[in-house]
Amino acid sequence: MTTLPSHSTEIIDALGQPCPMPLLMLKRALKKSNGKKLYLLKSSDPHSEIDVTRYCQIKNLQCQTTKISENEFHYLIESL
Repeated sequence: MTTLPSHSTEIIDALGQPCPMPLLMLKRALKKSNGKKLYLLKSSDPHSEIDVTRYCQIKNLQCQTTKISENEFHYLIESL
């Protein structure tokens, strides 16, 4: 991951949550947002990668995916 989370990054901890909860938690956070912001979504569900990346493509959000371990995936999402 090239961009490190900063103090303005909102962390969405969806570890231990099955799909579609990581995506729903991201959608809730984005809905509350009022401008450009970074989100770090942490998920343990390997299927979340498909859901999150597709959603980001549809909504024109920038998304960087990082596989931390077999059971942890991080998504750095930037709303424009």
